[in-house]
Amino acid sequence: MTTIADIMRTSPVIPVLVIDDAATARPLAEALVAGGLRVLEVTLRTPAALDAIAEMKQVPGAIVGAGTVVSTDQFDQVARAGAEFIVSPGLSERLADPIIASGIPYLPGIATAGDIMRGLDLGLTHFKFFPAETSGGLKALKALAAPFYQCRFCPTGGITEATAPDWLAFDPVLCVGGSWITTGTPAEIEAKARAAAALRS
Repeated sequence: MTTIADIMRTSPVIPVLVIDDAATARPLAEALVAGGLRVLEVTLRTPAALDAIAEMKQVPGAIVGAGTVVSTDQFDQVARAGAEFIVSPGLSERLADPIIASGIPYLPGIATAGDIMRGLDLGLTHFKFFPAETSGGLKALKALAAPFYQCRFCPTGGITEATAPDWLAFDPVLCVGGSWITTGTPAEIEAKARAAAALRS
């Protein structure tokens, strides 16, 4: 099975998607994949999210995961929906244990050294730094990453097209999560995706 490290290295930017209408999901995924962003995170912030995951999975080349997973019930739902990776805003053993046991690639959110140590205890080394900007930004992540040389990160939260290159220039950062790519017409989204995909070429 694909690892979370492989997924994080697939694209420099993972679009963080809030889908209100499942009918828009497939055209959105097609535009993002056409622009070179194959890894798509559908957040569980709307009732349409599970249907959106199913729709996006029909797009050739798309790697579709579920974000904002905060409970074991939600994990069960997205696993049944076919999510190919799981992202959570934080890290708890109760949620992490069944995800790890399932073998589905998992990217839990961390913001402190204690979070990272808890993740390492669970055998995890790849994390979402969230919320990135309000948790101290790149300066904070550099300080956090220093004692945890084995860890790799996907900062998410407040990252923009303008700031993404700075984050990606830091070696422990494999990719960033962003929502700036997700608005506009399909042609505009494809163009934004192409520019984002080129940030680490």
